[in-house]
Amino acid sequence: MATTPARSGYCAATGAFRSLRPAVPLPPPDAPLSLPAFVASLLPSPLPAHPAFLDAATGESLSFPALLSRARALARALLRRGLGRGDVAFVLAPAGLDVPVLYLALLTLGAVVCPANPALTAAEVTHLAALSGASVAFAVSPTAAKLPPGLPAVLLDSDEFRASLQSNEDGEDIASVVVRQSDTAAIQFSSGTTGRVKAAALPHRGFIAMAAGARALFERSSPGRERTLLTAPLFHSMGFAVVLRGVVREQTTVVVTGAVARDGVKGVLAAAERWAVTEITAAPPVVMATVAKDATCSLRALERVMCGGAPLPVSAAERFRRRFPGVDLCMGYGSTEGGGISRMMSREECALMGSAGRISENVEVKIIDTATGKPLGVCQNGELLVRGPAVMSGYVGDDEANAATFDSEGWLKTGDLCYIDQDGFLFVVDRLKELIKYKGYQSSEQRLIISCSAAGVPPAELELVLQSLPEVVDAAVMPYPHEEAGQIPIALVVRQPGSKVTEEQVMDHVAKRVAPYKRIRKVLFVDSIPKSPAGKILRRQLTNYVQFGALKTPRCCAT
Repeated sequence: MATTPARSGYCAATGAFRSLRPAVPLPPPDAPLSLPAFVASLLPSPLPAHPAFLDAATGESLSFPALLSRARALARALLRRGLGRGDVAFVLAPAGLDVPVLYLALLTLGAVVCPANPALTAAEVTHLAALSGASVAFAVSPTAAKLPPGLPAVLLDSDEFRASLQSNEDGEDIASVVVRQSDTAAIQFSSGTTGRVKAAALPHRGFIAMAAGARALFERSSPGRERTLLTAPLFHSMGFAVVLRGVVREQTTVVVTGAVARDGVKGVLAAAERWAVTEITAAPPVVMATVAKDATCSLRALERVMCGGAPLPVSAAERFRRRFPGVDLCMGYGSTEGGGISRMMSREECALMGSAGRISENVEVKIIDTATGKPLGVCQNGELLVRGPAVMSGYVGDDEANAATFDSEGWLKTGDLCYIDQDGFLFVVDRLKELIKYKGYQSSEQRLIISCSAAGVPPAELELVLQSLPEVVDAAVMPYPHEEAGQIPIALVVRQPGSKVTEEQVMDHVAKRVAPYKRIRKVLFVDSIPKSPAGKILRRQLTNYVQFGALKTPRCCAT
């Protein structure tokens, strides 16, 4: 047992787990420095000759020199318009090569990048723009109509904007702009899958830490020319981070746009083959599509898949490794509020299925008992708390949420039920708020029975069991009110085309693999499961499948 702290990273004195990765040095926190300035300092001279970004639909590319030149020219043009430090720029535009240029230009000025999903309704856009305190918007002609009246807008598909991308060395001097690392770089919206949408303020310092970590890994690994297919939307925190990572690692980032995006997973896999990408950043649905019965993709150039955003069924991971034995399937875990918390790196780490990898560099975490708040050790389930440079400054204008999210020592409460094993690998069990309280199994007395400090039935655990059934394409588990038990777990299941698997067979499959109190009590067969762009189940929408009176009271048993 004496060797456990070294292997796991756990420190009994602090009750925290430290990262087992090599620490990455960061600039002094009080030194004035913007994210674009730091990124530029990491790039070689001359700049790489291959493209920085490539449009997956059109083949249009943007070189590293053009990226930086256009960003500087746009920053000067926006400075002339009066845009500056602290101004919140609401971005409502589809993915395209102009979006990374816009991000860098705004960040150079100290303006706050606030990207949102262009598919939102006008009412949703108005709410988010007000929540963020936006003073200007960047949109395209089709999305501009959704913006609230009175909010000044710049159209990315206008002649004026195109002209502003051209170099103008006689324009305003952007070198005089002072940005501090503690300044807010971006406002990104939490997923809102289980509660109200909140606006997370993320400082330059956090992105600088992410860039430094990506660059250090690049320099240690000395890879050849890499080409990454970015499947996450550019308004999403993962998309934002991968754009940044690709630049500092001198990679070509292939952006999913236009017709490719409209074709969904099929379009993504076709683009991966067409552009011979070496890496794909993917949510679980993309990985599962590569091993579907009708999948025909070969992905000959592929070396690595970075998967995150939601749990990946172990059965899907096993099928992927059998079909693509030379490709590393690297799981990761993070959040808008906490940044990149853990990930897999080496082939040896990728072999541990079910894990979300080891804690990232410069990050420390705690696992705490949800009833007492006391820190827990190796292989003990509890709420994950995180502290590090990439953690958000806080939610904009929401003191109540901030008080509930940070403890007195500045640790961010993730709301995730996790544990860390003896070798330092993180396992995410479920969201605490989503645990199903079956027969009072959340009381302190019953915790001892099921050996879990945050007791209850975890939906994600049951979903993985359901997805291990070959006849099941996808599944979601939700609580259903029950007079005797309080809440019982029921499953929404998407069957394979042509499958005739029955409710009884599905419930029996689960019953053989879980404790009696976790058994599924009812199965509803549906056509699809509502999910976010990152692959997370939109649990608030699950109740749409179960209208009042449409579901007979499911069975319950005492065991």
